Amino acid sequence: MKLKKKLNLIGGVAVLLLLVSFPLFSSASDYQVLFKQGNEAYGKERYQQAIGMYEQILNDGCHSPVVYFNLGNAYYKLGDIPSALLNYEKAHKLSPGDEDVNFNIYFANSKTSDKVEPAPEFFALRWWHNIILHYSISTLSILSMMLFICGSVSLIIYIYANILFVKKASFYLGVLLLISGLSAIFIANRQEHYLNDYQQAIIFSGSVNVRSAPVDQAVTLFVLHEGTKVKILDGNNGWLKVQLANGTEGWIQQLNVKNI
Repeated sequence: MKLKKKLNLIGGVAVLLLLVSFPLFSSASDYQVLFKQGNEAYGKERYQQAIGMYEQILNDGCHSPVVYFNLGNAYYKLGDIPSALLNYEKAHKLSPGDEDVNFNIYFANSKTSDKVEPAPEFFALRWWHNIILHYSISTLSILSMMLFICGSVSLIIYIYANILFVKKASFYLGVLLLISGLSAIFIANRQEHYLNDYQQAIIFSGSVNVRSAPVDQAVTLFVLHEGTKVKILDGNNGWLKVQLANGTEGWIQQLNVKNI
C-alpha cells in the first residue's frame, strides 16, 4: 500500500489564501508537520503511531482525502480491514475520481468474507455517475470560479473592444466560459446530492444477523461479516434498514456499523 506524500488541505485557491493569512498558514504548517511525521512512522512500520498522527489531523478539522487514504493504509497494515475500508470510503467521498483510492477499496474488499456482486446498472445511469464523480467537489468549485473569472474578463473585452473580430470572439468565448462555469456548479451539486443521499456504513462486528424486522425475535434472513459495506435506507429505535449492493435488504442493530 503506497502512501500519498502531499497534504492537499482544501485546494489550490485555498492554499493561496493560506499563504496570505498567518493564523491559517500556521495551522496548515502544523498539519504538514503531523502528516510528515505520520508518513515517517508508517515508513518505519510504526503503524499505530502513524494512525495517531493522521487521526489528530482529522480531529483538528482537516478532513483531507489524502489523510483518510493514508490512515486507511495504516489500518490495513495492522490487519484491521473494516477500519481500512471505512477510511478509504471517506477518502472516496471527498475525492471520488481518485484511482488510488478506488483501487484500494477494491483490493481491501477482496479480503472480506462477504462477496456481494453489485446489481447491474443501466448504462446511461452508469455514464452519468462517471461524469459527476470524476472530479471532487473542491476541484469543481475552483474550476467554476476560474471559468467565471475568465468569462467575465472576456465579456469586458467584448464591451470595450473596437475591432469587430475581437468583439465577436470575446463575446462567444465569454458566453461559453460562463456556461461551462454553470455546468461545473451543476455537476458539483449533483455529486453532493448523490453522496449525501446514499448514506452508507461498514460492518464492524465479526458477524451480524440481518433480520426481517427491527426486533430480536424477527427471522434471520442472512448473516453479514465485518468489512461489508451497506446502504442505510431507514432507522428505527436503534435498528437500521440496510441494503446490499445486490439489492438485498434487511434490518441490523446500529451498534454493529460505523457510518461512512
